[in-house]
Parts: sequence; structure tokens; C-alpha cells
Amino acid sequence: MKDRNLTFFVSDVHLGLDVKDPVDREARFVSFLNSIPLQRTESLYMLGDIWDFWYEYHDVVPKGYVRVFAALMNLMDAGVKVYFFQGNHDIWCYHYFEDMGIRILKQPALVEISGKTFCLGHGDGLGPGHTLYKIMRWGFRNRFIQSVFSLLHPYLAFRLGKGWSKKSRVAKTVEYKFRGTSEPLCIFAEDFSRKQPVDYFVFGHFHCAVDMRLSTGSELYVLKDWMDGGQPHLYFDGISMRLGYSPKMEK
Repeated sequence: MKDRNLTFFVSDVHLGLDVKDPVDREARFVSFLNSIPLQRTESLYMLGDIWDFWYEYHDVVPKGYVRVFAALMNLMDAGVKVYFFQGNHDIWCYHYFEDMGIRILKQPALVEISGKTFCLGHGDGLGPGHTLYKIMRWGFRNRFIQSVFSLLHPYLAFRLGKGWSKKSRVAKTVEYKFRGTSEPLCIFAEDFSRKQPVDYFVFGHFHCAVDMRLSTGSELYVLKDWMDGGQPHLYFDGISMRLGYSPKMEK
């Protein structure tokens, strides 16, 4: 068996969002998952907003995504570790993913991969500013508010959630302008890496591709969303980070 030296990172697929071509977007994501070399891959990190809206009741979860879950199960059955960070769109997941074997992590998570230190997460709410967003984010994560929302019938809850989601920036296809060193996420990474050595920071959320070296020597990556086609992702081969990997390897 070949060494497992590959680690994949993906974010902001927004499955289920009825903008552009949701069927094609899901098919591209399934194709990406099925293309991951099973015998050479150690882990897959899904960095949030994989689903555009996810709310999980005790006995009810959103319908669909059968091929997505089948592809994820195929990876895990082959020994690939699958991790998930809650994004601001798929924040309300509780036990369903874990019951399948997907491991849920909280940002910012420090992970060692092939001797390198990674700081991972969705990226929302990190760094200074965005006070109103952070208050809203706290509310969405508050157990009491979640329990109140769960009293709604799923038919109503899912329509309210999807309606709210359609008001988001990604649904309006407004491109975010990442502000470089003045971006709160960049400030967070700079401050964090001064206290704790980090080789790579990898996040999503901003829907634009970012690859920059910080003053501390750390590298900051932000993953592109899946709205405009292709299969945007990163992979680490044990030596360096690479963009948009389309493996043509023996599985």
C-alpha cells in the first residue's frame, strides 16, 4: 500500500442553494469526492458552508444529498479521515454527521500534518471588528435559541432558513474584495502566528481565492467557492500546498 501523504481542503460548495445550477454544483462536488485517491489520502477537511442551509432535528434532516453522503462514506470506508467545520450556513448540525463517522472540529483548530502545523476553520468572525455579525453568530449557536427554533415544523423551518440564506452575499453573487493585510482574518492570522508557530492557515467563507505570506512567515490560504464552476480546493502532499488538484492516480 502506498503511503497516505495527501490531505484535501474544500469549502463553500453551498449545496442546495437555488442559484445558477445547483444540480451541476452537486455533481461537481460528488465528482471531486470520487476522484480523491483512496490509498494515498490521509484526510479531507470540509471547512464549512458545504451545505447552504442545514438544520438537523433529532429525527429529521434535510432531504437529498444521497450521492454526496455515499461518496463521503466511500472515503471513510477506505480509511480516509473526514473532518467538518460548521460554517455560517450549515451551523446547525449535531449528531447526524458524527454518526456517519465525520469528525466535527471547532475553529480555530490546530492540526499537525506531516510535521507541519495548520490552523483551520471556516474563517467567519475571526479577528477584530464585525461586531454585529459576531452577535448574530453567537445567537445562531445559542442552545436556547436553537431549541426554540426546533419547535417549528420542519416544513416551515427549512423554508425560513432557505429564505434567509437567499438574502446572503453568495446568493446575490456579489464578489467580496479581500483587503489584504487590513482584513480582520489576516490580522487574526498575524497575531495568532506570533504567539503560536503556524505553517499554514486555511479558511473559507470569503468566496475568493487568497494565497499570501504573512510577516511571520506563515502562509494564509482562503478557498474559492464553487458557484462559478470547477472544483476549487487545496491539497497538501506532505511537502507543499497546491491549488486545484485533479488527481489522475491509481486509487
